[in-house]
Amino acid sequence: MVRVLTIDDDPLVRAGLRLILGGSPSVHVVAEGSDGDEAVDLVNEHQPDVVLMDIRMPRVDGLEATQRLLALPEPPKIIVLTTFDSDDLVLRALAMGADGFLLKDTAPRKMIEAILQVAAGEQALSPSVVSQVISLATRSSTSSRQRSARRLLEQLTQRERTVALAVGRGMTNAQIAEQEYLSVATVKAQITRILGKLGVTNRVQVALIIHDANLG
Repeated sequence: MVRVLTIDDDPLVRAGLRLILGGSPSVHVVAEGSDGDEAVDLVNEHQPDVVLMDIRMPRVDGLEATQRLLALPEPPKIIVLTTFDSDDLVLRALAMGADGFLLKDTAPRKMIEAILQVAAGEQALSPSVVSQVISLATRSSTSSRQRSARRLLEQLTQRERTVALAVGRGMTNAQIAEQEYLSVATVKAQITRILGKLGVTNRVQVALIIHDANLG
């Protein structure tokens, strides 16, 4: 059972999310918040696996709340919610370390699938969105960033490097497993090692390093 916290200033949206997620035996909404300012306290109190974070809120927006949560010793997975798939705040949150994003009108089944994906360590992003995040985060890319990224990647074994390149292309664990003739469990273990060696927390950040190294 994946424990979910929802943060949204619109009570109708919170009610809708509660209704959608309440229909799944795999997901449980443990708490709700109406502002990003409540996020850290609610996470500390309820220990959710995944936070659904509205990106636009009047006092503390989802970007600042995401930053606060990612600074915790053991941050939850974060999916930002938006009404626009090209929202600049969403891209900034993803570049910062959020694990995915969902449109608020996403079909219930797709929303639940995305939550389960992120809880399992994957990303709720299409390859095109990964490309947008990379573009945003690397506008000021320099040769020093390339050298730094390549030094990081030198720590990887050849197999890990291959998997990292596939992650950078937005492939899922199942797709990587099929391409490399590995089990999904082996791919998960490889990605865990890659994250540790690169000093990052999620797959989007791996994609950024791949891009910085000019390997994407």
